[in-house]
Amino acid sequence: MATPRAEPAFRHDYTPRTGVLLINLGTPEAPTAKALRPYLKEFLSDQRVIEIPKAIWWLILNGIILNLRPRKSAEKYASIWTREGSPLLVHTRRQTDLLRTALQNDGVENLVVDFAMRYGSPSVDSVLQNMRAQGVERLVVVPLYPQYAGSSAATALDAVFRSLLQMRNMPELRTVRHFHDFPLYIEALAQSVEAHWQAHGRGDKLLMSFHGVPRFTLDKGDPYHCECMKTGRLLAERLGLSKEQYVVSFQSRFGKAEWIKPYTVDQLKTLARAGTGKLDVMCPGFVGDCLETLEEIAMEGKEIFLTEGGGEYRYISCLNEAPAWVDALSALVKQQLGGWITTVDDPLLRFQRAQDYGAKS
Repeated sequence: MATPRAEPAFRHDYTPRTGVLLINLGTPEAPTAKALRPYLKEFLSDQRVIEIPKAIWWLILNGIILNLRPRKSAEKYASIWTREGSPLLVHTRRQTDLLRTALQNDGVENLVVDFAMRYGSPSVDSVLQNMRAQGVERLVVVPLYPQYAGSSAATALDAVFRSLLQMRNMPELRTVRHFHDFPLYIEALAQSVEAHWQAHGRGDKLLMSFHGVPRFTLDKGDPYHCECMKTGRLLAERLGLSKEQYVVSFQSRFGKAEWIKPYTVDQLKTLARAGTGKLDVMCPGFVGDCLETLEEIAMEGKEIFLTEGGGEYRYISCLNEAPAWVDALSALVKQQLGGWITTVDDPLLRFQRAQDYGAKS
C-alpha cells in the first residue's frame, strides 16, 4: 500500500462538495506512432485486459507488439482524427459539460462534474486529486460502459480504488456498475435508430455490434455477453423488431484465441452474401464514437459488406451528445445521488430552513 498523500489544509468554513466522475477508455494524444506507443503499453499492460502470464506477455508486448502495432494503429487514428482531437476525447468532454449543465438546471448544488481516462490523459488519479482539492467529500463514479466487463468497467474502478488508497481523507464513494438495461439508455438508443430511419428509410436488417472479449471470460463468470444480449433484446423490443430483423454480434477480435460469437466480420459477410439490400449498423456498447466505431465499423465494416456483394451500408452514429442520452445520463447520476443531492426543493433542505426560521422567530 502506498503512503497516503498530504491532504489540503482542513478548514471549518467551507461547504463540502459532491463529485461526479465519468470514466472512459482513453486515447493517444496524437495520431502518431510516437504517441501510440506509451498509450498502447499502458493499455495492454493491464492484466484485466490481457490475462496471459505476466512474464510471457511482457516479452510478446515489448518484443513484438510495441514495435509493430503503433504505426498501424496511428494510421487508423489518423483516418478519424478531428480538428479538436480524438473523437472519443471530444465526445467525452462534451458529454461531461452537458451533464454538468443538466444537473445545474435541475437545481443540484455544490457539485463538481469531471471526466478521466482509464489509459492516457487526463488520468483518473490526477482528476481525483483535483476534485479532492475542490472539497469533494462524496463521489459518484460512472464508467461509461453500458455493459459490465472485467476488462472495462472493473479496470476503470480499479484505477479509482488505487487513487483512493493514497488518500488520507477518503471521500464517500458510490459506483455505477452498469446500465445495460437502464430504461432511458434503451430509449436513447431507440430514438437514435428512429431518427436514422426517418432520415434514410428503414433498413432490411439492424446489426448491433458490441466490442468483443475472449470466450474464456464468459466461462469464468464475466456477465458481459449476457448483458450485451439483453441490451440487444430490449432495444429490438422497443423498436418492434422480430428476431429475424436484427442481429447481435461482436467486433475487435485480437489474437488467435476464441472470442465470444458471432463475430461482426462473419455476420457482415453472411448478410452480404444473403443479398441484404439495406443494412443498418450501430454500436450500442459505445456511448461516444471512437476508433472502434468510426474506423472499424463505419469504414472497414462497410468495405467488407460491399466487397462481399451487399447492398447499401448505413452506419448509425453512437449516442454522442444526443439530448435523450444526456437525459439518461443525468437520470442515472441523480439516481446515485439519492440522499446526497441538494436541490432547492430538497426535503432535508426545507427542514433545515424551517428549523433556522423557528430559531430566529
